Amino acid sequence: MKLSNRVESLTQSSTIAISSRANELKASGQDVIALGFGEPDFNTPKYIMDAAKQAMDDGFTKYTPSGGIPELKNAIIHKFKRDQHLTYTSNQVIVTAGAKYALYALFQAILNDGDEVIIPAPYWVSYPEQVKLSGGAPIYITALEENDFKITSEQLEQAITPKTKMLIINSPGNPTGMMYNKDELEQIGKVCLKHNIVIVSDEIYEQLIYTTDEHVSIAALSEELKNQTVIINGVSKSHAMTGWRIGYAVGPEPIIKAMTNLASHVTSNPTSISQYAALEAYENEQDNRVTEMKEIFSERLHVFYDLLVDIPGITCVKPKGAFYLFPNVKEAATAGGFQSVDEWGKALLEEEKVALVPGSGFGAPDYVRLSYATSTELLEEAARRIKRFVVNNK
Repeated sequence: MKLSNRVESLTQSSTIAISSRANELKASGQDVIALGFGEPDFNTPKYIMDAAKQAMDDGFTKYTPSGGIPELKNAIIHKFKRDQHLTYTSNQVIVTAGAKYALYALFQAILNDGDEVIIPAPYWVSYPEQVKLSGGAPIYITALEENDFKITSEQLEQAITPKTKMLIINSPGNPTGMMYNKDELEQIGKVCLKHNIVIVSDEIYEQLIYTTDEHVSIAALSEELKNQTVIINGVSKSHAMTGWRIGYAVGPEPIIKAMTNLASHVTSNPTSISQYAALEAYENEQDNRVTEMKEIFSERLHVFYDLLVDIPGITCVKPKGAFYLFPNVKEAATAGGFQSVDEWGKALLEEEKVALVPGSGFGAPDYVRLSYATSTELLEEAARRIKRFVVNNK
């Protein structure tokens, strides 16, 4: 049986591939430190789990509207008004089965065959694959390390063609943790308005920032940009709710309506219990568990970063948000006689039992992504193992 051209064109997620091998080694009794996962290592706060149990006891176990329960939509609307001074109506909000599906539904709703989507590289691994599944063509712009892995308005202008339909912005970004400031977003926004390009603003890490820099949404810069932007977000990262699968999108009503119609035929609705859990997450913002989680991530970042940049042949720009480091390890890999960073990463896993994600999956083959969503003790041990591996392979 021949599979569809769509699925045969897909590349396996590099994060899943490395995690699978790490799990194999763990199952065989090996002491593996896994730094490839893109999720908080904290359990969901108890008050959120209690709300989910209460929802089940109250009988909220049935179908819900395809676009989400009204109460959760209203909580999301309130969140945007409070945090970014953005005003949306219920018809401009869709709750989805994870932020990943929100992106997929958006691409399906907007893209036609051959439409070009500009994706800054390094990028989150699923952006280009979802664009391809929707018939679109990913167009990459290299965001240089010396510019903190951010593209410029000049780069964007040069990449635009008559087929350009959309630009993806991820700030703070996965895998780099870097953020665009207001001035940078204003310049990028001018180009998008000039060429009538839809902006996808992936803001899933907006709560996880470890500097005095403020998160800025491009949609908040002007009414014109708001009308041309779809914001993607969710509770997975901010509230340690990855497994609950609740994301959402806000944007122009015609786009959200199209996404909702699509969802009605694909997912029916996000899980009812998870929606009530997310509702509690947003309505009980006084709980300090989220703040504590952020503080712990910040401490881990500073400790792990200092240890990592002390290793010969490894350089790294210090991130401002998310929970990843994205160091350049090409010099270390070359000094060790490896043909590529991918080979270097595989050898590190086999020899020192440290699992990380090669940057090739993010469009940056000289780099690797390491998650610091694990204990400080394990991060310190991982740094010791990586340093030993580099020194022994010079």
